Amino acid sequence: MSFDVTDRATGDGWDGILAEGETITWQGRPDAAVAFGFAQSVGMLFGFAFAGFAAVWMALAASAGGYFWTFGLVHFSVGIALAVGSVFGPPWVRRHTWYTLTDRRAFIATDLPFRGRKLIAYEVGPDTPLSLEEDGDFETVNFAHRWVQRKKGSRREDVGFERIPEGRVVLELMRRMQGEKR
Repeated sequence: MSFDVTDRATGDGWDGILAEGETITWQGRPDAAVAFGFAQSVGMLFGFAFAGFAAVWMALAASAGGYFWTFGLVHFSVGIALAVGSVFGPPWVRRHTWYTLTDRRAFIATDLPFRGRKLIAYEVGPDTPLSLEEDGDFETVNFAHRWVQRKKGSRREDVGFERIPEGRVVLELMRRMQGEKR
């Protein structure tokens, strides 16, 4: 089952989600094309280096005879998954994502296999930090932050409508919302 934002532009299907009098002002989807940048190249290099080390270890273990070399298959597979996942993972997630902006909130909906459906709402108020990032033909409108736990502490990530063609229009809608709430 997936979210179909085109059928919901009139508010149908949003019963119990939207507040009384809340109206949808914009809906869209992110671009799902593969975008190759610095983060993807680093992930790819690390993954291939990890897989390459595992392949060398497996070759050396195989030369000793027996089946001990098969323990390296897990590491080799993880390395390949890291390399491929860093390039094709984000577009795959974007392909399963929908965005909705109302006159009060921003919604990000995802429908990912094995993770299920998720709908997260972000209040857009006068103090909401808004920013626009340009990436070729697409723009990202950031309107929130989240803290992601890492092995050595946590890191702040921007939250927003990623890789949309009408980012400036959405940013202007959000700025108008902020002005109306002041």
